Amino acid sequence: MYDVNSKCADDFINHEEILETLAYADENKENIELIDSIIEKAKKRKGLTHREASVLLACPIEEKNQEIYKLAEQIKKDFYGNRIVMFAPLYLSNYCINGCTYCPYHAKNKHIPRKQLSQEDIRREVIALQDMGHKRLALEAGEDPVRNTMDYYLKSIETIYSIKHKNGAIRRVNINIAATTVDNYRLLKEAGIGTYILFQETYHKESYLELHPTGPKHDYNYHTEAMDRAMEGGIDDVGLGVLFGLDKYRYEFAGLLMHAEHLEAAFGVGPHTISVPRLKHADDINPEDFDNGIDDDTFAKIVACIRIAVPYTGMIISTRENQKTRERVLHLGISQISGGSRTSVGGYCEPEPEDEKSEQFDVSDNRTLDEVVRWLMEMDYIPSFCTACYREGRTGDRFMSLCKSGQIQNCCHPNALMTLKEYLMDYASPETKAIGDKLIDREVLNVPNEKARAVVLENLRLIEQDNRRDFRF
Repeated sequence: MYDVNSKCADDFINHEEILETLAYADENKENIELIDSIIEKAKKRKGLTHREASVLLACPIEEKNQEIYKLAEQIKKDFYGNRIVMFAPLYLSNYCINGCTYCPYHAKNKHIPRKQLSQEDIRREVIALQDMGHKRLALEAGEDPVRNTMDYYLKSIETIYSIKHKNGAIRRVNINIAATTVDNYRLLKEAGIGTYILFQETYHKESYLELHPTGPKHDYNYHTEAMDRAMEGGIDDVGLGVLFGLDKYRYEFAGLLMHAEHLEAAFGVGPHTISVPRLKHADDINPEDFDNGIDDDTFAKIVACIRIAVPYTGMIISTRENQKTRERVLHLGISQISGGSRTSVGGYCEPEPEDEKSEQFDVSDNRTLDEVVRWLMEMDYIPSFCTACYREGRTGDRFMSLCKSGQIQNCCHPNALMTLKEYLMDYASPETKAIGDKLIDREVLNVPNEKARAVVLENLRLIEQDNRRDFRF
């Protein structure tokens, strides 16, 4: 029985409710009167239910789809302005005891090199990332209770935060590791993580069990209920995601929104981020072996419909996608993007030798961080390296209340400009710096409060002339 408040996965991600939702969407996908009413509701910036959003996703009417795209772009601007948050993944270990059929780290894969970074390895990788200009990392690891222990994660986080190289510093560490206990989530919170990220992979329970035939991840309910335990452990910024291509995309879309609704209902705060990865080629994984792939047009519409259904959430796209695809969905709702990424265990300090490749998936956008930053600015986006909200305690419901009211931009726009200035001074190529300085000169005029604008201008001067760093609102 569907119950958005229940702590049981079978209730808040209810199979029958999803099937009824998809049937309702099919029945009404060309119901212009209903579609118009849903779009009008979405214009209020309060979000949509999974059923309402599913009607829009199913709608084949091109005129209405263009309205959806236009609204998604405007809502993204209203909540996040023209800022794009930058990050990089850091893979700590690819040891894994699970049998996931879509991931090359699965336990039966005997030819992929298995690696785990030592603390000294982490130090070298983090310095390399700092020297690129990164301030925000997402830690990744396979599930192996013997090698990838909570003690290892906690020590790694401590190491990362301790490293200061030249003007570099990692100011926010997000973590994407296997579902764990409330006590362990409490330890991660105490260690100072930003967001806890866990992809559901698929919300279709029968498919989930087939795709995860062995290992602890086989337990669908334990995995799906992980965000509840994370919240109970004090982590109020959590990140959802599915791997599009494993099951039918409309089913996954409905399940993803139901999960967001559950967190909002049960804890008063929805997901801090939603990621939209698509299945890609990897070491012994061929996407063509899976028959639920989605084309670029469908992918773009999914992004747009998520943006208007959950307007407050950050949306993430990785280097799984190529430059053309990333550019398209940036306009439709994406607010966070990776740059200069490696999906191998390490690989930032020194490239992996050909016979030691450990990538989790092939990267489709191989540009450097500097190239990505310049590309964003040429489209009039502000690449933001800001981590201020996390460090100022603006997380969970405090962040969401500011975001939903639009007040977060009073902090984020100035912080984006100041952290971009740091990047330009410390890491940018001359061409990128020239473009960035002009962008900052224009954008600082858009700080609405006169006193705040004066503070930003003074801080920009101190960053450039006095080598001062880490100003924030």
